[in-house]
Amino acid sequence: MFVVRTFFYLLMPVLQPIVNIAELLYQKGITDVVISPGSRSAPLTLAVARHPRLRARVMADERSACFVALGMARQSGKPVAVICTSGSAVYNLAPAVAEAFFGQTPLLLLTADRPHEWLYQQDGQTINQVELFGSHVKRSYDLPADYTHPDARWFIERSMNEAITLSQLYPAGPVHVNIPLREPFYPTPDEPFSYGPVRVIDVCASQPTLAPETWHTLLGEWEHSERTLIAVGQLPRNPALLAVLRKLSEETGIPIVGEIVSNITKNGSFITRTDTFLSGVDEQTAQSLRPDLLLTIGNSFLTRNLKTFLRQYPAHRHWHIQPSIDHINDSFQSLTTLIPAEPLAFLEKLFADLDYQRFLQGDDDDDSDSQAFLERWQTLDRQAARLTEKTWLQPTGQPDQLTDWSAVQLIMERLPENSVLHLANSMPVRYANLCGLSEQQQISVSANRGVSGIDGCLSTAVGAALMTDQLVTLLIGDVAFFYDRNALWSAPVPPNLRIILLNNDGGHIFRIIDGPSRQPELETYFETPHGYTAKRTAEDAHVTYAVCDSLEELGALLPDFFQPGNTAKLLEITTDKRANQDQFLAYKAQIKKFQNNGM
Repeated sequence: MFVVRTFFYLLMPVLQPIVNIAELLYQKGITDVVISPGSRSAPLTLAVARHPRLRARVMADERSACFVALGMARQSGKPVAVICTSGSAVYNLAPAVAEAFFGQTPLLLLTADRPHEWLYQQDGQTINQVELFGSHVKRSYDLPADYTHPDARWFIERSMNEAITLSQLYPAGPVHVNIPLREPFYPTPDEPFSYGPVRVIDVCASQPTLAPETWHTLLGEWEHSERTLIAVGQLPRNPALLAVLRKLSEETGIPIVGEIVSNITKNGSFITRTDTFLSGVDEQTAQSLRPDLLLTIGNSFLTRNLKTFLRQYPAHRHWHIQPSIDHINDSFQSLTTLIPAEPLAFLEKLFADLDYQRFLQGDDDDDSDSQAFLERWQTLDRQAARLTEKTWLQPTGQPDQLTDWSAVQLIMERLPENSVLHLANSMPVRYANLCGLSEQQQISVSANRGVSGIDGCLSTAVGAALMTDQLVTLLIGDVAFFYDRNALWSAPVPPNLRIILLNNDGGHIFRIIDGPSRQPELETYFETPHGYTAKRTAEDAHVTYAVCDSLEELGALLPDFFQPGNTAKLLEITTDKRANQDQFLAYKAQIKKFQNNGM
């Protein structure tokens, strides 16, 4: 169903259809735009900058700008527009575009371009921008460079309406609108500047519904599965979803498996330590944990051991629930049924029907098999928790020694309640997953796990902090931080941002991966030691800076660090990469010993 709304204003200059794009953004619900300065994009920039209802953020580095927009969109759940000039500037958006595509985050990319007749004519800042992002955007649009014919103006409005809507439809993602522009770009001082008319095409939301016979078939499969497992992939925090998952676990004996990027917390019911107890699991234990029915929701999973287990010991039946059918998500190579449904609505109806069925059958219904299955998973989870705690408490035989892991454990315990945690890729997200968060902390966790790159983690956290009054804490490694320092270039940095930098002078993860850790070129070609500190970066960005090199000092600094203030804060923690390596090797040795003795 389509509803057309028309808004009339006064003036129609030559570039009026381009100026009107700003008004159309606002009327379609976009309020935030990230702009990278440039001349060819001037009409778009001025249209947004002068619009009274749009908020514009200027970021000089296009790569960082697009990651900032990504963080804003992920935090708000609404699309954010990005404006950049023509040429190589457009290519700099690509890393964030790929992350947004696979992370299902809505972005609208508005790229200025030269008129196409100037392509291959040795004209500056001119490349082939049409469909430049290929399959990593949901769709590409190329607007006309001439707007004199009414059909051209109609095409521009229709395309913009479609692009904005498409960015939000499941799966949400980036949409590219390429906009060739002719000179002159700038209005004269006495030229009136206004918006309109614009035509808004609304698309009414809909939800897929399952036919009654399909629902009954699914319930039948559920009832005939003695051992059912629910695995939750990367998802934003949703209290209602967590509540129904907990009910399913506690009242029907279903193990709920998740990770920190799933926003699955430690609460005594959920299973959060799979990366530890599924490492090198023996055949007998693996078979005892193998589900008859696996139900998955959410996006990608973080830990290799969980993915490996579910691929080597596939469930007999595997349901994956997602709001619509676009791609068949068969990550565990065991999918039997793709269910087009919104996960929360599906699980709430499932629990209600199961609860009613149990009521009809009476409380004496024997569910001992499912309870035993749940207890096996929970017992191993508790044992893994004790093992990891033992590891970080005594990293190298010296209690209270500062390592990346012991620092992360202390930080996770001290995070303020009802705050936001961003986790950079490489080791920070893995350490955080090993530590976990308690349900009582009520913390929302986010990470760039669409393509899992380190290149825009700082910029993404900056974008998130711009869209909330909550405290936003970023846990980041040194390579990721220094790679993305331009995130702090365009002041002011939001004052609710807290950056915790783990500086071990190189790529610590390569000391842990078996392959590179055994190579003589490790330090030069994999770790790339740099010798940098963040002090001057913080000074340049007017960010409050502190540094520490002991657990005692870290504990003393954290209370003030997390206090609200007028500026962003950066806490740099310096650790010894060899001590970090020794600790992780000790952890792996503990796992091996634990497995040999039988979990």
